[in-house]
Amino acid sequence: MAAINRKIPYTSKAPIRRGIYSQAVVVDRTMYISGQLGMDPVSGQLVTGGVLAEAKQALINMGEILKSAGCDYSSVVKTTVLLADMNDFNGVNEVYKQFFHNNFPARAAFQVAALPRGGRVEIEGVAVLGPIQDASS
Repeated sequence: MAAINRKIPYTSKAPIRRGIYSQAVVVDRTMYISGQLGMDPVSGQLVTGGVLAEAKQALINMGEILKSAGCDYSSVVKTTVLLADMNDFNGVNEVYKQFFHNNFPARAAFQVAALPRGGRVEIEGVAVLGPIQDASS
């Protein structure tokens, strides 16, 4: 059986790895993006301004990780949104729409008991490398 390639893309434009995980892992043409908090990559701290500012920064961080593998938001096929408070769902959706415009990725959203560093939102994703052609259903 032929081996499948695994790569670990990295960018300093997203928060630096401080744990036992990678920003993302690429296996064959699939990229698994670790959950992104609304952390400023320079200071390493959560951005100020509440859940909407954190959601925006989390998606900016995701975008930088996507770029490191030659992708963009249109490459994302699945996301998971973790919220400290489900009442923030609609506001986070408004931020989300600034990054994903059409052919939206599949998505799950959950309220969780707590997020790292006291974050209010964390977003992870799965993307596909290379060209994607939309087929009619």
